Amino acid sequence: MRDGKKISPAVIKRLPMYYRYLKDLIEKGIHRISSKELAERMGITASQMRQDLNNFGCFGQQGYGYNVEVLYEEIVNIMGLDRPHTVILIGAGKFGQVLVNYPNFKDKGFNFIAVFDKDPTLIGTEVNGIEIIDVKFLEVFLRENTVDIVALAVPGSAANKLVLTLAKHDIKGIWNFSQNDLSLPENIIVEDVRLSDSLMTLSYKMHEKEVLSRAVRDFW
Repeated sequence: MRDGKKISPAVIKRLPMYYRYLKDLIEKGIHRISSKELAERMGITASQMRQDLNNFGCFGQQGYGYNVEVLYEEIVNIMGLDRPHTVILIGAGKFGQVLVNYPNFKDKGFNFIAVFDKDPTLIGTEVNGIEIIDVKFLEVFLRENTVDIVALAVPGSAANKLVLTLAKHDIKGIWNFSQNDLSLPENIIVEDVRLSDSLMTLSYKMHEKEVLSRAVRDFW
């Protein structure tokens, strides 16, 4: 960010989109692109794109546009993807195992180093080559290892108990898949992933489109 300016959540949510589109351009061998063309590909206005990027610096040149590789590297640095992050999973159910098995996380530098659960039928088995550890050993592991991110894929009641342990250690971020709002110190960043909220948002958009279509039909 520039001059300590706080970046809006809307801009932050668009950063992964810049990352994806720029990476795709590089893979297609495109080395230079105008703000208008890049914005059109992304489905936003050129003005919005320039405003977004101006939060972090001046990356384009008038009459030239953007050097795709340079802008991509800048986005990588802005998002902290220029260095690896160690991740542990708590909750090795079917959903948790999908997370650990997803290959794109490792490609972006998010490396799962341990998986925990309390289910005796899961403890000792492996997911993507990682042995599932009894959650009672979580605190010992946190004392002996550097963990950047904790992925919580447990019910809300269990998540609330676990945060008391996590808050004692040098955890930088929590990827929260539980349905509960977590109470944590300000130095720990929480990213809530509410799948039901996303599905309800989809339902709203579908309903909105249906109402609009019906209103147009009734008008004519």
